[in-house]
Amino acid sequence: MFESYTIKDIAKALGLSTSTVSRALNGSYEIGAETKKLVLEYAEKINYRPNPIALSLKEQKSHSIGVVVAEVANNYFSQAINGIESIAYNRGYHVIITQTHESYARETANVQHLISRHVDGLLVSLSAETTDLSHYQYLHDKGFPIVFFDRVAPNIETHKVTVNNFQGAFEATEELIRTGYKKIAHLTNSYNLLISKERLNGYKAALEKHGIPFNPEYLKHCNHGGMIQHEVETTIQELLNLDDKPDALFITSDRLTTNCLYILKKLGLRVPEDIAIAGFTNSDVAELFDPPLSVVRQPAFQIGQIATEMLINLIESKRPVTEFVTETLETQLITRASTHKSGKKNNAG
Repeated sequence: MFESYTIKDIAKALGLSTSTVSRALNGSYEIGAETKKLVLEYAEKINYRPNPIALSLKEQKSHSIGVVVAEVANNYFSQAINGIESIAYNRGYHVIITQTHESYARETANVQHLISRHVDGLLVSLSAETTDLSHYQYLHDKGFPIVFFDRVAPNIETHKVTVNNFQGAFEATEELIRTGYKKIAHLTNSYNLLISKERLNGYKAALEKHGIPFNPEYLKHCNHGGMIQHEVETTIQELLNLDDKPDALFITSDRLTTNCLYILKKLGLRVPEDIAIAGFTNSDVAELFDPPLSVVRQPAFQIGQIATEMLINLIESKRPVTEFVTETLETQLITRASTHKSGKKNNAG
């Protein structure tokens, strides 16, 4: 049986106080390099290991992180969570995942529950309903580690990881224009989300570049992001009932994009012959759809990894962190048959 050593044993052997030994083992900047070296070498020699249960009780640390997302079944979020877990478990942290289902009330309840379970930090992607960020601001002001990813809080000064939403939307819209479509409708998530605003701006910029006026009737917000099929069906029907109905759809939500193809087929429309589709989705089977979908793909796994590294570094920082960064990754446009009508001439401006 291995002999179990404590901080008191190390302190006694080295003639130091227990608080000095504790701070040295934790890498505190208050302890000199020579003392740290002495303590760490002795701890290694006797194979000292801290008691994780005692550590948790003493520090109120759980070595777990809370994750707040809209929906795990969403292709983007499932891939981001895989990225989160790949880093967290290697760094000794458990991951507790909660879903908001685009509800602000559920989001706040989830956050309260995670805090009550003494998670050491939060990784958050905001719900479509969320406009009041006071609960996050309160936690952040108290020094609680929070990192936002994808759907970020613009006014809270902490680490954030997102993609170049403007460019992704611009490229997808321009692809539709270049393949001959000019009446391009835009289906998007709740206007509350910063990503919706950035993607709308990219869509508008592509239209402007090619001399196509923005038509407000072509802009549709689905506040539940495709989770409620009836909402999407109603939205598409409204577009199809317009006197000057669109010949293409640019969609900026993962679930919305994949659901739209199903709904258009249900309504008896052919893609792209009757209406073309390009959209944001991380679906691994987008190329197996009929027709294969042109998509803007986000590096979700990498986003999850980066956000988790940022959060754990915040949690483990020995000093208060006052400088924060926003990491912006690039999207990838993959063009397939859903935007290319056979025989359609490229007559874009």
